[in-house]
Amino acid sequence: MRQDPTAMEDTWLARAKRLLALAETGQHFTTDPFDRERYDEIAGMARAMLADLGRVPLSQIEMAMPVHSGGYSKPSIDIRAAVIRNGGILLVRERSDGLWAMPGGFADIGSSPSENIEREVLEEAGLRVTAQTLYAVRHKARHPYPADPRDFYKLFFLCSPLDAATPIPGPETSDAAFFAPDALPDLSLTRNLEKDIHDAFQANGTSPSPAMFD
Repeated sequence: MRQDPTAMEDTWLARAKRLLALAETGQHFTTDPFDRERYDEIAGMARAMLADLGRVPLSQIEMAMPVHSGGYSKPSIDIRAAVIRNGGILLVRERSDGLWAMPGGFADIGSSPSENIEREVLEEAGLRVTAQTLYAVRHKARHPYPADPRDFYKLFFLCSPLDAATPIPGPETSDAAFFAPDALPDLSLTRNLEKDIHDAFQANGTSPSPAMFD
């Protein structure tokens, strides 16, 4: 089942992001200096549109979206771990905003998805886990996360703890603890929604529904 269109990102934001992606791909592949100049102008206009839509300075967009490194412009990948133990789910408090999220972050090049997420849990919560199931893959723009000038695929893994150790915060987190699904703290909505957490409990021990892969 598709999300209600009202929960998806603004149409003009989606178009500006796509325009920038096309411009950056053209910048990389063109060999014509005049076409390169046109693509540079289009990329600049797309970034200005993103700044206008977000009501932020252009410099903020440029910092969030550095100059494309080459090749086709592609979505970034954000990975999150659902570690469930004794009826609670592991959350960490992010130092950046003081809010709570499932451990995770950008996927690093050179590591498999499971290696990435297991490392994130260890770094952010001090727990050793093993990745078990990919229970959801989401295109961030199609769900009610806060609007973002960048484009993301979000991968959610069910992970099993390898021991009963007490979670401890890491360099990027200020706290780590398990929470019952009906007693969640204030969530960092750019990282995860309450639905992402409830879907983890639903998927725990069951086969994920295809509807979760959107």
